Amino acid sequence: MGLDQYAYATPSIDTGEREELACWRKHNRLQGWMEQLWEDKGRPNFDPTTKDGGLGHFNCIPVELTLSDIEQLEAHVTNKALPETGGFFFGDDSFNWTDDEGNEFAKGDYYYKEVDLEFIGLARKALQEGKKVFYDSWW
Repeated sequence: MGLDQYAYATPSIDTGEREELACWRKHNRLQGWMEQLWEDKGRPNFDPTTKDGGLGHFNCIPVELTLSDIEQLEAHVTNKALPETGGFFFGDDSFNWTDDEGNEFAKGDYYYKEVDLEFIGLARKALQEGKKVFYDSWW
């Protein structure tokens, strides 16, 4: 078990199709950033009657990302300003990380930076094509 995260694009009219844009495992700083965005947007798609007992956990709840959101994310990624975020299933800090094979990345490294920037580029392209972009996670 652990934090699994996904970003995908859908046509502007929901047809059930999903185009995967990125996936991450235990990128806790991105999770914290996305959770704050979700909170700022008023917790869309949250159902207090779900299994979490209405505690408001940002788990298995898709959040739609706009171009403005993507631009803000890019600034935070570029400036290494994603918030430190902890959780039982979230693993080591994204900036001080050990991968599943036991490879350690020195404190201050940013393990997911390239994946994050690639996602930002793909998300921009999808939005320019008139698609919707979402982030979702499961832990």
